[in-house]
Amino acid sequence: MARGLREIKRQIKSIQGTKQITKAMEMVAASKLRKAQEMAQHARPYSDKLKEVVSSIASGTKGIKHPMFEKRPVKKTGYLVITSDRGLAGGYNANILKKVMTTIKEKHKSTDEYVIFVIGRKGRDYFRRREMPVVKEVTDLSDTPSFSDIKSIAYAAVRQFEDSQIDELFICYNRFVNALTQVPEVDQLLPMESMESQTTGVTASYEYEPSPEGVLEVLLPRYAETLIFSALLDGKASELGAKMTAMGAATKNASKLIGDLTLTYNRARQAAITQEISEIVAGANAQA
Repeated sequence: MARGLREIKRQIKSIQGTKQITKAMEMVAASKLRKAQEMAQHARPYSDKLKEVVSSIASGTKGIKHPMFEKRPVKKTGYLVITSDRGLAGGYNANILKKVMTTIKEKHKSTDEYVIFVIGRKGRDYFRRREMPVVKEVTDLSDTPSFSDIKSIAYAAVRQFEDSQIDELFICYNRFVNALTQVPEVDQLLPMESMESQTTGVTASYEYEPSPEGVLEVLLPRYAETLIFSALLDGKASELGAKMTAMGAATKNASKLIGDLTLTYNRARQAAITQEISEIVAGANAQA
C-alpha cells in the first residue's frame, strides 16, 4: 500500500509541474496575441490605401489589361499554405491542412496539376511526408514577422502566375475571429477580380507618371504580396489564439487530474491507516 501511495504522490507532483508549464505558456501566448492583433490591425490601412489606388486606376482607365486580371484555362494551380513552426496549438495546423487536402482532392487528379508554397515547418513536413510538390518554403518565423521574412515566397508565388507557370493562386490560412475561433480559409488570390466596379462614392483624383498602366504594372504585384502578408499576420494571431486556448484547456485538465489523484491518495491513505489500526487492535486482542 505504501508503494501505491508513493506512486500516486509522484504522479501528482509530475502533473503539478506540467500544470505550471502550461499555465506559463498560456500567459505568454496571451501576451503575444495582443501584439499580433495590433500588427494585423496596423497593416490594414496600408492595404486599404493600396487597394484604393489600384481600384482608382482600374476604374479610371478604360480597357486596361494586366496579366493579374487575366483569366485563362487552368492547367496548373498554386496553393500558398500558412502553418506554424511548432505544435501545442490545438487544431490550428490540422484544420487548415485538412481543408487544403480536401480542396486538392476535389480539384485535382494528379500532383502534376498543382504546386504548393508553404510557410511553417508543420505544413512543410506534412506535405513532404505525402510526397506532394512543395516548390518553395519558409520556416522559423518569429511571432512578430516582418514582410521581409516572407518576401521571397510571396514574390515567387506571384511571379509564377505572371509567367503563366500557374494559372490560379489560392492562399490558405486560418482567419482570426477571436481567441476561441479560427476559421480555415482557402481564398483565390489570383487572378484578381476586376476592380472597375469596386469604387463607390467620391474618390480622389490621381495623376500617374509615366502612365496608369505603368503604375499598375508595379502596384498589382505589390498589392498581391501585401494580401499574402496580411493573411500571414491573421494566421499568426490565429496561431497564438489557438495556443492560448489549448494551453488553458491543458491547465484545466491538469487541475482536474490533480484533484482526482488527491482524492484517490486520501482514500488510499485512509484505508491504509484503517488497516493498521485493525491490525493493532487484532494484535492487542490476541495478547489479552
